Order: sequence, then structure tokens, then C-alpha cells
Amino acid sequence: MDENFSLSAETADALASGRPVVALESSGVVHGLSWPLNLETALDMEKAIRAAGAVPARTGIVDGRFVIGMSEEQVEIFASTPQIPKVGTRDIGPVLAGGGHGGTTVSAALVAAAHVGIEVFAVAGIGGVHFGAERSFDISTDLVEFTRRRITVVCAGAKSLLNPALTMEYLETLGVPVVGYRCDDFPAYYSISSGVRNPRRIDDLDELARAVRLHWAVGNDSSFLVTHPIDDLDALPSDEIYVLVRQAQAEAEAAGVQGPAMTPYILSRVSAATNGRTAAANRSVLLSTSALAAEVAVALREHP
Repeated sequence: MDENFSLSAETADALASGRPVVALESSGVVHGLSWPLNLETALDMEKAIRAAGAVPARTGIVDGRFVIGMSEEQVEIFASTPQIPKVGTRDIGPVLAGGGHGGTTVSAALVAAAHVGIEVFAVAGIGGVHFGAERSFDISTDLVEFTRRRITVVCAGAKSLLNPALTMEYLETLGVPVVGYRCDDFPAYYSISSGVRNPRRIDDLDELARAVRLHWAVGNDSSFLVTHPIDDLDALPSDEIYVLVRQAQAEAEAAGVQGPAMTPYILSRVSAATNGRTAAANRSVLLSTSALAAEVAVALREHP
């Protein structure tokens, strides 16, 4: 194993024996829900994956090394230390060289997971194309990383502060497949529908696993996106969320907020405007995508 990577004993054993494994990121633990809900949710995500028959492998940078299969102690450190920086693809080298900690975003988590052979990754919402990208060129590295990694990404669409139509257009341009599992519409993270259709829908896990395998078998090297929405009972109206997002974005631009600070600024404003309802929705969708990812990982093991 490369000295820059450290696998937990459980993760290494699962990969060696062909058991299903689901990778997770860690930036959401640091910069997502507030303490202690962030820790409780992170641990419950892992329980949901285990309950569905797979092994959870949370990724992070700890003391200058990629860890795949973070321990509960490491997750607690991340959850209680908001100063730990987010790490995307471009940040990996400097953070590893600095010898400190880093919370992996989707893009960095995919680098780590693919390096050790994990085939499934779970996240509530992927990055995408921001509103106003025609002026700012603000497009998430996640989308580019999808073109480089053979991983099945299970998500509830893109984060709510993103433009779903442009995100789907960009994914089409990149040739990344997007399939709705038992849903017609591309979900909107906190909301069931973004108003944009998934290009395809599959209702059977066995068929979904075959589709993933065949996508790679014919020579494609990209990720395969599987979308599934938040539970009806926990969902928020998409129209309400998008209005709040646009208002928060305008406030951020007026205040000179830009770059990596934009996303947490907008999400905090939306959370405040909904009296914390987004926190409950966030927890719900994190748990549901984790459980579905485990089911997908199990199905893929049955179609090696």
C-alpha cells in the first residue's frame, strides 16, 4: 500500500475478501451539521450502511495521510474541530505535505476511494454548476472528478444552492450517466424534485448493477451517478428553498463573500430562514443515501 494511504483493518479485510464497501467523505462532518448532531449523524450513517450489508469506509486526511475507514475517535475529532479545512482535488498535495488534517469533499474522497478499489460512494448532494456560472465560471471539481473515477456515486441530486438544469447539462457534456433509482426527477437535496428530469430511470437493483458493470465493461472510465430523493416526510418545498438560496446568494455577493466561503454562507442563511428545518432534512437525506449506497454495493458484488 502507498505510504500516503492508510486503510483500517476492517476496510482492508473487506476489500481483500470481496465484501461490499461504501466510501464516505468527511468535510460534511466538519462543516455540515453542528455539534453534536454532526457526530451522531456520521455514526448513524455508518450504522445504516452496516444494516444494509456493507462496510462503511469514511475517508479523511489525518496527520498528513489519507485514511480510508476512519475510526470513531477520528470522526469525533473531525466533528469537534471546525478549523479542519475542506480538501478538494487541488488541495490534496499541499495538505498531505503539511502533515495535518483535512476533511475530504466529494472530489478528494473519490481520489482516495478509487485508489484502493472501492466501487461505491455515498453523499447527500454532489457539487455542480452554481447559479450565475455564466459570469463566475463557478463549477464544482466534483463534476470533473466524475470523469476520472470508476465509482458508483449514490446521491440525492446536487446541493440546493446549485443550478440543477446547468448541472445536468454539464454532466451530459462530460458523458457521465445519471440514473434515477425509482424516481423520474433529479432530486434537489432537501427536496424531492429539482424540476429537472433524470435522463433515465431504473427500478430494479439487479438491473442497476448490470448497467453500472456494462458502462465500465465497454471502456468507459467515468463514475455512474445514481439519484434517489429524500423521504417525503422530511422533504422541503423546492420553490421555497430556491428562493431562499437566491436571496442568500445576493446577500453574499453584496458582502463580498466568494470562493470556498460562498457555500457555507448560503447554507447557514437558508438554515436560519427555515428555523433549522434544513438540518433535519440534511440528516434524513444523509441516512437514506447511505443505506441505498450499501444496497447498491451489495448488488454490484453479485455482478462482479
